[in-house]
Amino acid sequence: MFARLAILLYAIVSYAIFTVSFLYALGFVGNYVVPKSIDVGPASNVVEAIAVNLLLMSLFAVQHTVMARPAFKRWLGEFIPAACQRSTYVLLSSLILLLLFWQWRPIPAPVWQASGVAAWVLTSVHWLGWLIAFASTHMIDHFDLFGLRQAVLAWRGAEMTDQSFRTPLLYKIVRHPIMLGFLLAFWATPAMTEGHLLFALANTAYILVALQFEERDLIAVFGATYQEYRRRVPMLVPGLLARRRNEDRRPVGAPR
Repeated sequence: MFARLAILLYAIVSYAIFTVSFLYALGFVGNYVVPKSIDVGPASNVVEAIAVNLLLMSLFAVQHTVMARPAFKRWLGEFIPAACQRSTYVLLSSLILLLLFWQWRPIPAPVWQASGVAAWVLTSVHWLGWLIAFASTHMIDHFDLFGLRQAVLAWRGAEMTDQSFRTPLLYKIVRHPIMLGFLLAFWATPAMTEGHLLFALANTAYILVALQFEERDLIAVFGATYQEYRRRVPMLVPGLLARRRNEDRRPVGAPR
């Protein structure tokens, strides 16, 4: 019972730290409220800023990608209980994010500055992106995604079962709405600086590469079911869905 309680408390603490990192991310990317953000902080040499920022983002990308792979999960299972694995992943990801926020070097040189209606539209899309990312976690299983479900099952002594393949709501439009939300939040800003542009470009590259690994793992788990889902639903851009459906309806040999 003590071990089960420890697993539950570990998951709760991990989730709490994730919540702090997520809320700080809102202010960091949008330059709201927080004392240090993507464009607000001590000045530094541009070369140093680029090097440090890329190193921080690379650290997050490597941890996020490696720990998500099935082979690493099997290796990790030799040292910690299965019920702790997701919480450990969430905890380390959140701590690295907090490190990134703390050590980020702003590069405030402007790339574009929108005003008026354009600024309102970009700000609205920015917040829509965050809403899509957060809401999409609840469309599948938010608490499983962040390790709480596994810990509660362990505390109850219940068997951990794998989640079934589902495509609710936004998952019928794009395969990865969480990542779509992040991309909107990162790119939609009325005041784009060189530092913010570096952040958006690096994270976009990471997302596009990481999704290839994730899709390979999903095909390995769900097989033909996921391959059919890939055929019907675009990865990130909803507008491609109608075009794909129209192409599927065309007779064989018809010009495209």
